Amino acid sequence: MKNSQWENLTLSRQGRVLEVAFQGSNKLNSLNNALMRELTELAQQLQFDSELSAIILTGTPETFSAGMDLRDPESANARSMTIAEQRQLVKVGPAMCAAWEALEPVTIAAIEGWCIGGGTALAVACDWRVAAENASFYVPELKLGMNMSWQSIPRFSHLIGPSKTKQLLILAEPLNAIAAEQWGLCDYVTPSGNALAKAQALAEQVASMPPVPVRMAKKAINSSVGALDNAVSFMDADQFLLAQNSEDAQEGMRAFFEKRAPHFKGN
Repeated sequence: MKNSQWENLTLSRQGRVLEVAFQGSNKLNSLNNALMRELTELAQQLQFDSELSAIILTGTPETFSAGMDLRDPESANARSMTIAEQRQLVKVGPAMCAAWEALEPVTIAAIEGWCIGGGTALAVACDWRVAAENASFYVPELKLGMNMSWQSIPRFSHLIGPSKTKQLLILAEPLNAIAAEQWGLCDYVTPSGNALAKAQALAEQVASMPPVPVRMAKKAINSSVGALDNAVSFMDADQFLLAQNSEDAQEGMRAFFEKRAPHFKGN
């Protein structure tokens, strides 16, 4: 049911399992800043819920997310902001991912349709990803003249290794669900329309386990593989600001909206 506290989120709880569906401002379920702040605030609140064992995160039945909303007025006005204001704005996405990664309950992303850019960054901040056969993962930031930020590169590298991460980011080509499962980017593939049902079954299985050891196991595993993640990615938001203001990024954005190939100059 819709909770009056949230403009863009729908929450449904059954015992130790919580489902969170997010709805952006357009049909591609893009992540605008208001939606990302709500997802961050919710995750921070859930940190104090000792009863939860699993949280399912899903978008719409058609699309998980097309990534950052490039038409969000708040981001579109960034050029008129001071550097200090811009730095605060570009922290919204990474703060959301960090908040979901930090959750103690097991988090499961149920993915139908497109999972693009920031949507993929959010998905890999979760513990498991269940993708429908119609799902496609796509990280086009480099094709737009920008770097992939939100401190997501270590998360990609843990899941699929450095070589596949380079293919995903540098070649910037869509990856279908079957290939994503083979790479290790998603954990389960279901028939189209069944990603949520599979996520629910996994969540119930987690909820049947002793709650405190589940949380301790997750914390131990994440700590062992991610001890240096912040050290190697803490500057990527500032790098994004630098890349975003380049001529190549402006050309990449123009080409994206004009639906043509970009012509990069390296400056």
